[in-house]
Amino acid sequence: MSRPNKSRKIFSNPGAVCFEPVGVSQLRDSTVILTLDEFEALRLADFEGLYHRIAAEKMDVSRQTFGNILNSARKKLADFIINVKTLKIEGGTIEYVTEDDDFICFRSRLHGNEKFQIEKKELCPNCISPHLHRRTNQNNQI
Repeated sequence: MSRPNKSRKIFSNPGAVCFEPVGVSQLRDSTVILTLDEFEALRLADFEGLYHRIAAEKMDVSRQTFGNILNSARKKLADFIINVKTLKIEGGTIEYVTEDDDFICFRSRLHGNEKFQIEKKELCPNCISPHLHRRTNQNNQI
């Protein structure tokens, strides 16, 4: 029996969660699932340009684990592009982290605490979407 995955810290959420090729008929088994921790590893290493050691510290995993997550993500992206598949970003045992904010909207990237608490809305006041999440619910398994 394998150990359960430790929760990985992520600091952002993708703006879109599904990418499909245009003009190509899709087969049922032609979907690649990229987990949220793999998305975060790609963002930190390839987009932000952080060294693996620093990125691993941010995600609260070992350097080796970060490298494994990143390699898995890159392999999935290559499969998505080369084999013309659909890419979905979802799942993983993660912990959303924002800087000193109680709420975050994953659509408009709006962070806040007092403004959201006063209004007590479940919709983002910036984009009126239901993508508003309370940060205090930390160990989210999706």
